[in-house]
Order: sequence, then structure tokens, then C-alpha cells
Amino acid sequence: MFKRTTAINKILTLKKFVRGVQGGTSAGKTFGILPILINKCTQQALLEVSVVAESIPHLKRGAMKDFKKIMTLTNRWFDERWNASDYKYTFGNGSQIEFFSADNDAKLRGARRDILYMNECNNMTFHSYTELASRTKQCIYLDWNPTNAFWFHTDLKDDSDVDFLTINYLDNESCPESAKSFIEKAKIKSLTSEYWRNWYNVYGLGEIGSLQGVVFNDWQQVDMIPIESKLVAYGCDFGYSNDPTTITAIYQYNNLYYYDELIYQTGLTNNEIAKLFKAKGGLNDVYIYADSAEPKSIQELKNFGLNIRPAEKGRDSIMFGIQRMQENKFFVTSQSINLIKELRMYTWDTDRSGAKLNKPIDAYNHCIDGVRYYFTSKDKYSGKYYIDKI
Repeated sequence: MFKRTTAINKILTLKKFVRGVQGGTSAGKTFGILPILINKCTQQALLEVSVVAESIPHLKRGAMKDFKKIMTLTNRWFDERWNASDYKYTFGNGSQIEFFSADNDAKLRGARRDILYMNECNNMTFHSYTELASRTKQCIYLDWNPTNAFWFHTDLKDDSDVDFLTINYLDNESCPESAKSFIEKAKIKSLTSEYWRNWYNVYGLGEIGSLQGVVFNDWQQVDMIPIESKLVAYGCDFGYSNDPTTITAIYQYNNLYYYDELIYQTGLTNNEIAKLFKAKGGLNDVYIYADSAEPKSIQELKNFGLNIRPAEKGRDSIMFGIQRMQENKFFVTSQSINLIKELRMYTWDTDRSGAKLNKPIDAYNHCIDGVRYYFTSKDKYSGKYYIDKI
């Protein structure tokens, strides 16, 4: 059942041309803005609404998925009105909601619209905003997690035609108990940890933070893996209840690496991992490097036909793997949603005074760990040891 939340009521108070909604995790930003746009479309004929995110994969797993869910919960979804090729839904009165990505230059400079919604706009450029805003007639909705100040705060926030609102998980009566529990635990950790203090301010309270000290900063998104590249390995990290099992494909081209997220899912048995790997196009003539702490899982996956090896874990293997990954700029496919999130959130740990430690945090690292296993192990299996064993 769809529930009208406090977050929706607060968003409805925004009346100016630009309506900025800053909020933490599970604050109900997308589930607050989309129902408002849907209602506008049902009440006004021939309305044209554009929902934009940084890439099509982000849209499919985020706003587009939420849109269909909200439409279904409110008994408004009709399959025949959805154009799966153009990502466009047409209402009975002729109003339309379209979804497209900010990396589509033709769309950025395309036709005008009545209403614009830029979802997670801090992951898009100010240039994208100006191109879209200049072609919008009625109003603009923006939302974001405030990991740090960006162009909204520096170029828009104080303008006379801009409304600004901050919400958090307490404004979302539909917030899952699991999410609420995680946030409350982070609040406790924030009392003694600089990292969790910043995390709780950003994702718990919806306040501007500063995730300084990211481990990886020399990387770039790409739409697809170059045809000329070679698939050299897969990296696997095991999980089950709380942490996901991940498998990431690792490609190489011109001495540069390309990463493509294949599996990122909780609750998978080893049999299901094997089936999903094969269904996703995994190749059995390329090795999978997996967490050596789970020899039983590795053996079972071998029994299911996967070409899998235990990762090498010597002294300082985490730092060694990170250093090897950092040696050159690398690329990540835009469909690798979870890996992209990890790369943005994986930071160096700090002590209680906030001083940086020479180790990363033990969070946002499931895909990253899988990739790292390849770098710490490939020399061993080529006849060389990367580091002295303890």
C-alpha cells in the first residue's frame, strides 16, 4: 500500500521555479517527488515531464523502477502505455513522463518540457543542469545526498527563484526497519568515529558532509567495454545475509583496466551463484579469484563447474591490492551501479581525532575486494609471489 509521508507533505510546500530537496538515505526523496509528478500528470492534460539521472542503468535501478512501483501501488499502471524503447509513459489525458540520462547530449539539447526532475543531481554536471533548465517551462525538482557541497550550493541555493528543503529518514514513515536500524547504529558509532560522524550527518540527518580521503579518485565511467579489450579475470567476494556476493569482470586494454559488475546480491547459495554467473554470460575459461577465507564455497563452486581459485592473502595484502589498482587510471561501466557507489564511498579510515590511518574503512568494499583479489593473486599463479609470506 502506498503511504503519503511527511517527506511528501514537505516537498509539496515548495513553490518556486527550482525546488531543491537535500536528504539522507531512506528519506523518501524519490518516493516523494515522483508521486507529486504523477499527480500533476493526471490532473493536467498534455503535460511533459522529464526525469533525468546520470546514466540509463541508474535510472533503471532507481527512478524508473520506483515510478513503476508507485504507479502499480496506486492502480495507475497500464503496460500498453509504457514505451520500453523510449522509456516514456503516456497517461490517458496525453501527459507524458520520459526518462533519459545526462550523458545523452542530444537529449540535453533536445525538446522543451514543462517539468524537470534531476535525480541525484550531484552526480551530474552544472552544464547538464543549465542545458536542461533553459528548456524547462514550469518548474524543476532536484534531489541529492549531501556528501559534499556542489553546484547547487555555490550557484543556485541563494537565488530568489529557488526553494530548498532538507529531509531525513525520520520524515519517511515508510522507511524499512532494516534501514532505520542501520542508521541508528551509525549514530552510535558516530560518537567515537570521524568517519561514522560524517556518514551519520550526511546519510542519517541529511546535512552537508565531506567524504574526504576517498581511496580511488583516478577512474571514469564508460558506457561499454572496448571491443578490443581482453577479459583477464573475475573477482569474487562472498556474502549472504547482510553483505552481498559480488562478481566483477576484469578487462584489460592498452595496459588499462576496465571493470564490469556482474553479480551483486545477498541471499545467494553457491548453487545460485553458479547459475547466475552462467546466466550473466560468465566464461568458464577465465579464472575467478575469490576470497580464500571460504574454501568450502570455492570447492562447491568448482563442483558446479566454475573455474575458481582462492585469492592470495599475504602480509599487507589489502594495501598491496589497493596500490596495484591505483597504479593507473581505470574505467567502470555505467551499469556497475554498486561498484560506482563503492568507489565514491570507500575512504581511508581515521582515528578518534580525525587523523587519517594507513588503512581503508571496512565498508563499501564488496566489489572492490573482489577486484583486489585478482591483483594480489595474479603474480602467484604466474609463478611469482607478490609478497613474502608471514
